[in-house]
Amino acid sequence: MSLTKFARAALEMLYPPVCAACGAETADDSGLCAACFRDSGLISGPVCDRCGVPCAAPVCDACLHAPPGWDRGRAAALYEGAARRAVLALKHGDRLDVARAAAPWLLRAGRDLVAEADLIAPAPLHWTRLARRRFNQSGELARALGRLADRREAVALDLLTRTRRTPSQEGRNRAARIANVAGAFAVSRRWRGRVAGRRVLLVDDVLTTGATLSACAGALRDAGAESVTVLALARVARDAGIII
Repeated sequence: MSLTKFARAALEMLYPPVCAACGAETADDSGLCAACFRDSGLISGPVCDRCGVPCAAPVCDACLHAPPGWDRGRAAALYEGAARRAVLALKHGDRLDVARAAAPWLLRAGRDLVAEADLIAPAPLHWTRLARRRFNQSGELARALGRLADRREAVALDLLTRTRRTPSQEGRNRAARIANVAGAFAVSRRWRGRVAGRRVLLVDDVLTTGATLSACAGALRDAGAESVTVLALARVARDAGIII
């Protein structure tokens, strides 16, 4: 047995793999226990090419009437059941292991977007929220995705910065969410002048109305990005084509 395999086996004995959604021990590190996998809400089949919602048409009605600020989008699961529990465990439960478990789901949903991207970047947190939480859940997802896809060199955790602390988006309708994050993002100083002509993939934990990711995409387009695509771990959807 190689040293790496031995170390992994030793770690699994000390810290057995647990379900990303419920925390129960699992037989392997595939991410979900059997019960949560049945309740995972993983998206499969035809989806809207703009936002990733399950949809028989190439583009859903919502994106036809109010196109998002990015070019193409995908999501791994619907924000319900086990997927919702996994997102909350990562975001508020300090379960950083969820990011590693979710990386295969993200890659399955957005393999072509990952392959085409020059840069893979997370939606940023304001520095005050980052200091309180100690990590950016979207950054952890982007990092795990880059590692799994062998695209580590493309991951740019500091590509975008949040220029002001915005109130929570929770409870706001689409128009209020758009107004809340307008002008709240910019390309970081280190990346200024290095985005023009590049294809950027934005990674986030939850896609709701798309206001935050559209604002991020706007900042990237202002910096000259050739294209902007998005990949979310979970997306909120009332039904096919209707984003809430």
